[in-house]
Amino acid sequence: MRTVAESPQKKLAVLCSFSGDGGVERIVKLLCAELAKSVQVDLLTMRMQGAHASGFPDNVNLVQLKARHSATVVRELARYLATAKPDVLLAAKDRAGRAALRARQRAGSATPVWLQIHSNLSAALEGKSALRRWWRRLPMRRAYPLAAGVICVSEGVRQDVIKLSGLPAERVHAIYNPVISVDIERLAAGPVPHEWLLRERSLPVVIGIGRLTRQKDFATLIQAFALMQSQRDCRLVLLGDGAEREALQRCVEQLALGDRVLFAGFQANPYAWLARADVFALSSAWEGSPTVLAEALALGVPCVSTRCPSGPEEMLANGRYGPLVEVGDAAALAQALVQTLAAPLPPPVLRAAVAEYHADVSARRYLQKLGLS
Repeated sequence: MRTVAESPQKKLAVLCSFSGDGGVERIVKLLCAELAKSVQVDLLTMRMQGAHASGFPDNVNLVQLKARHSATVVRELARYLATAKPDVLLAAKDRAGRAALRARQRAGSATPVWLQIHSNLSAALEGKSALRRWWRRLPMRRAYPLAAGVICVSEGVRQDVIKLSGLPAERVHAIYNPVISVDIERLAAGPVPHEWLLRERSLPVVIGIGRLTRQKDFATLIQAFALMQSQRDCRLVLLGDGAEREALQRCVEQLALGDRVLFAGFQANPYAWLARADVFALSSAWEGSPTVLAEALALGVPCVSTRCPSGPEEMLANGRYGPLVEVGDAAALAQALVQTLAAPLPPPVLRAAVAEYHADVSARRYLQKLGLS
């Protein structure tokens, strides 16, 4: 009796530069691990540095390219496409995507190339000259029509890409990031990382997490924290490192908050900190889809966020799951934090807000959109 031969497993190539401690690299690793349960995944990496440049999942085939930058990867990537012949190539970030499109043309490959966009470019370019904005937008207008499609990490980013690239709306899609994995609860249950987070602590703790850069606007969070002190005694923990650390520390000293603010630096397991906080604050000037906000909600931690482009309004359902304040408004942020500490939403309500951000749900959406399911 003859049996029907199983069709060969489809192959997905994912191109990403691991060049820092940001959320994109972590998201790519999580997504690849989940997708590899259904298809063969080759993760093509350019630079390999930063906190996320190790610990790759066993079910992902790691291909370390010699090229260190998207500007020099085209020839090497073209050879890969010609020999490996993946069914689909997904390129994380704008420059990697444009390099992938050039490589496909060079190889004469029929492999569909999809772009994955993580940030709101219009917000990042705000305040730049008209020439700088035009120069940044021009390659998108030329390259993106050559892609099979674009996947954005939030509806806000999707709308921004449509506006900047001129692509028809039906070729640009929003799929939420796979930020909630089965490991998050286990990691959150790790040892108490600091005495401020003991169950029997005397003061509530506000926490902020992210790179200490202009984008995250921790200066406004520190100012808001100072304003809170007249209404509610509490402490502030900041996880992350970056170029603005010294300036932020000086701000804390000038506001005489030294004994109430902890700069804890980068933490390999931020969830043990986050899960024990009384409220999470996102003070960003812009985002694409703020990973840590979804993680806080998944852990049942009350949240307050700026109404920045893009992501928080979608994630918090326009204030249903946590207050939203205008970017840079320290007074409004302070008041929202005080109110949230006084009347936090129940954890089950907060967890329900991010059902679409679970890794298996997100991966299923990717498989369907990329034609791999």
